Amino acid sequence: MKDNLTKNFCITGLLLVLFFVWTALVCTVDQQPIGPEGSVVGLAAMNGWFHDLTGEHLGGYKVSNVLGLIPFAAVACFAAVGGLQLLQRRSLFKVDSDIIALGALYLLVLGCYAVFELVVINYRPVLIDGELEASYPSSHTMLALTVLPTAASQVKKRLKNKTLARVVSLVLIAVALCILSLRVGSGVHWLSDIIGGVLLSGALVFAYETLLSWLEQKQKTE
Repeated sequence: MKDNLTKNFCITGLLLVLFFVWTALVCTVDQQPIGPEGSVVGLAAMNGWFHDLTGEHLGGYKVSNVLGLIPFAAVACFAAVGGLQLLQRRSLFKVDSDIIALGALYLLVLGCYAVFELVVINYRPVLIDGELEASYPSSHTMLALTVLPTAASQVKKRLKNKTLARVVSLVLIAVALCILSLRVGSGVHWLSDIIGGVLLSGALVFAYETLLSWLEQKQKTE
């Protein structure tokens, strides 16, 4: 158990360092006004090349927005599980620790989204409804790759029918990969936005796993 805790902690730290280093590169290296309305973009040569390669496909963007409702539905489901346990057990401390950890993860995701809406690193390579929108990191990527894998893990743990649990888990992972692919291919994000979203979501997921390992270790020693 200690090995899992140490491993998850180290991976979390590594991914966080990579995310902050990547963000610093985006903020400082090869910044050029290649975005809409002359907006400045970091790592401009790489981002411009990739955007020219993929082009813009707003149909894929709209599909990814629809699929992006699934992570919100997953959040609502597990919030309902936690709320039901709270009502039945009449104490927050009696709610399953992994559900509490999941709630903490969702709050972290919300916090990250709020921060990067206020602190704009890049604007999108396309105007949305005629307006510039913050683009870094890709929030759909972060949401899909954070919420859906952890939801799949919870489904495997909580569904008694193991075949159904496996199918639901695979569907959730497939949806996450589909959202990622559509965000990459639709041309509504710079490549650096997608990479930033992947790194941040990875750090958040392993932070969640670290917390779970710590809680399990604590329960065994009590």
